[in-house]
Amino acid sequence: MGILEAWWPALLAVAVLLAFNLWRRLRRSSPEVVKEKLENGALVVDVRSPMEFQSGHFPGAINVPVEELMNKMDQLGAKDRSIVLYCASGARSGYAQSMLSRSGFTDVINAGGLFHIMAHARG
Repeated sequence: MGILEAWWPALLAVAVLLAFNLWRRLRRSSPEVVKEKLENGALVVDVRSPMEFQSGHFPGAINVPVEELMNKMDQLGAKDRSIVLYCASGARSGYAQSMLSRSGFTDVINAGGLFHIMAHARG
């Protein structure tokens, strides 16, 4: 029995876990939930780079790059404040949502990419 044959069940399990983790990060909130949060005054946070933010962003959004989020959580206000996150595709904002949730923020959603949040805001 070769090494690959001996390890394939473990490798398969790792692949499934990685795929699930990616799916979780890319999961976006429904358009209805995003629209409701926006209409009710949620803080909108763009977690893209400053250069990406400068090239165009959601009106009223603040820019807190995902790499700096852990050090700038105090800029987000109370941990029960409604927060809508977005990035370019939904991956970074999904990761940011996970970070904020683990840090005690209770009302954080991932709107996906800039295109998604713009479309959700229009309804």
